[in-house]
Amino acid sequence: MQEDQSIIIPKKNRTDPPIGPDSLMILLPSELRYLVNVTNAREVSLNDAAISRMYLVKQDGLEPLSLCGPFLGAPQAVMALEKLIALGAKRVWMLGWCGSLSPSARVGDLVLPTSAFPDEGTSRHYPIGYDPPTTDERLSQALQLALEQRGARAARGPVWTTDAPYRETKAKAAKFQSVGALAVDMELSALATVAIYRSINFAALLVVSDELFDYVWRPGFKDPRLKEQTRLASEVLLDVAVNFSRGQEVKR
Repeated sequence: MQEDQSIIIPKKNRTDPPIGPDSLMILLPSELRYLVNVTNAREVSLNDAAISRMYLVKQDGLEPLSLCGPFLGAPQAVMALEKLIALGAKRVWMLGWCGSLSPSARVGDLVLPTSAFPDEGTSRHYPIGYDPPTTDERLSQALQLALEQRGARAARGPVWTTDAPYRETKAKAAKFQSVGALAVDMELSALATVAIYRSINFAALLVVSDELFDYVWRPGFKDPRLKEQTRLASEVLLDVAVNFSRGQEVKR
């Protein structure tokens, strides 16, 4: 008996639809609805509780692009990622919100994570070594280039991930600021860890929804700029994923 072998294995069930290598994990319900509408994506049913909603975007002569979500927190997001990988996903692109830990990242600003500091309970079950998990450099560079082509920019750097948002203490915030964290979220470190463990490519684009860099919480959920920038991030993520699926990666 192999003691490290999982008892429950993520798998493709007989009735599950085939998906292409590119999949978008959209954590935000409004943006999932938007992308479904603009792509005329078709909802499909899965015999699995890991993914609440999945949609397929038809691409002539190519395997479909998949959209799925919404998700909240590392455990749910990782279960969904495991299912996507079992269905055939090779490149996964995530869109979500984050809280700023840096005065240089204000509400509505974009963050392109390069790595993550795990402070949630899921990552440690996927042994990848002791270094912080990183996002895929090639995918991240493609997102950065796409943003630049639209006249937008994103701050690049590490993100602190926690699954206890009401325990983001001043001491913890200061600790992760001291090692360079630009923002805090609830999913990134776990998803990046699983991507490395399962040997797939993963990148994310985050939008600052609130600020806590000076240890005072300033929510920006009603700020019009948050909505505008989140929509921009959705469109960029979709464009880049579509280009990759068509073998049309844009380079400098």
